[in-house]
Amino acid sequence: YDKKNNYSYAAGIYTTVELLLKKPEAATGVILSTRAEDNEGIRKIKDICYKKNIPLEVNDKCIDRISPKENCYALGVFNKYESKINNAENHVVLVNPENAGNLGTIIRTMVGFDITNLSIIRPGVDIFNPDVIRASMGSFFSINFEYFEDFKEYLKVSKVRNIYSLMTDGKQNIKDLSFKAPFSLVFGSESSGLPEEYHKISSSVKIPVSKDIDSLNLSVAVGITLNKAKNG
Repeated sequence: YDKKNNYSYAAGIYTTVELLLKKPEAATGVILSTRAEDNEGIRKIKDICYKKNIPLEVNDKCIDRISPKENCYALGVFNKYESKINNAENHVVLVNPENAGNLGTIIRTMVGFDITNLSIIRPGVDIFNPDVIRASMGSFFSINFEYFEDFKEYLKVSKVRNIYSLMTDGKQNIKDLSFKAPFSLVFGSESSGLPEEYHKISSSVKIPVSKDIDSLNLSVAVGITLNKAKNG
């Protein structure tokens, strides 16, 4: 994979099926392994490719080169595409996310809690990185996403909404908070969190943790917050 290319990959049977179901117009081809069993997932891939006239081939060498994981039996190739957030809905905002696996897990968690709008403040990990797609288990193809140069640009585009920034020294305890829609849940990078300025431009929120750790993994913090936002 090369970030400069205009295409990317969905690795794995389930992820490839999600590509074909949710974004068939972006799919340019599917590669199968000779090791793939004739199971429901493989049959579904073949059926969709036939109906949508998407090229399908069997090529072990190609799969092994692109996806070194031994259990990769299907690989969907798709063109990168433009996307825009929906300002009438709730958002997750990631400020300078660094880890592709975390980003993919966050996307899957978002979809699990019915939030499908993701904003990323640059610099940030490439959302089309195959590691993101695979970690999301194909949930990537169910979301709207958009990059912004800074948080001010995001605020201009996102209109009037309630902003909640998750910080280790947040002023409000998440246990006592009711999130008011439309809202944006803002999270900092894995290494440094959010700068102090977010206390002034938003409602800062903390997730209380044991004194034995200094913070939670980013994807875990997002999951806890989304659960609270959905279920109260």
